[in-house]
Amino acid sequence: MDRILIEALAVDTVIGVYDWERTIVQSLSLDLSLATDIRPAAATDDLNLTLDYAAICQRIQRFADDHQFALVETFAERLAECLRSEFPITWLRLTVRKPGAVPQAASVGLEITRGTLPQAIEATHP
Repeated sequence: MDRILIEALAVDTVIGVYDWERTIVQSLSLDLSLATDIRPAAATDDLNLTLDYAAICQRIQRFADDHQFALVETFAERLAECLRSEFPITWLRLTVRKPGAVPQAASVGLEITRGTLPQAIEATHP
C-alpha cells in the first residue's frame, strides 16, 4: 500500500466557538496522507486508477464551503468520513491546523487517523 500526500492545503471556512468567529471566514491548513495502491495507475499511466489529488482538494474546499462547525475536531471527523465515503481511501491521516487561534502559537490543531493501514506500511511509517 502506498500513500498520496497533500501538504499545507489552505482551506477557507467559517469555524469557531465564539460568536465573532461565526461571522468571518478563517483559513485552516490541512495535511493529508491517503493510503491506496498506486501500482495499477503506475502500470497504465491512468489517473482514473489512483487518487486524483486535485479532485480531493476541490472536494475538501466544497466541504468547507458547505459546512460550518464550532470545533476543529468536528470538521476533521466529518471531513474524514466524507473523503473515505467518496474516494477509494483505505486509511488516512489528517492534520488540521488553525493558524492564529492562540496568539502565542503559530497554530493549533489536531491529527486524526481513520481506516486500516496495512502492516507492511505501519512497520515503516509510524
